[in-house]
Amino acid sequence: MKFKTEILYKTMLAATFIAATVMSSATMANEKQSGDFGRGAKAWVDNCGRCHNVRDPKELRDDQWISTAFHMRLRAGLTGQQTRDILTFLQGSN
Repeated sequence: MKFKTEILYKTMLAATFIAATVMSSATMANEKQSGDFGRGAKAWVDNCGRCHNVRDPKELRDDQWISTAFHMRLRAGLTGQQTRDILTFLQGSN
């Protein structure tokens, strides 16, 4: 019985994470222009350049940058505003 409860718990946790990811990505898509381009350019270099080479904004499409920005927000510990700024910069440069 304990095994079934663990599986159910892990399944519910995974479903919650997926739902949160989809909702957040959709929200970021709707708030595409709510960031600041200049702050985004600076945050892009300051934050993204710490761990890897800064990529050309034209390497991904606008919709791909949304999921990438959300993923990196979690990985890099960015605030929501920093993420919106970076996304505005990336999509504005694309």
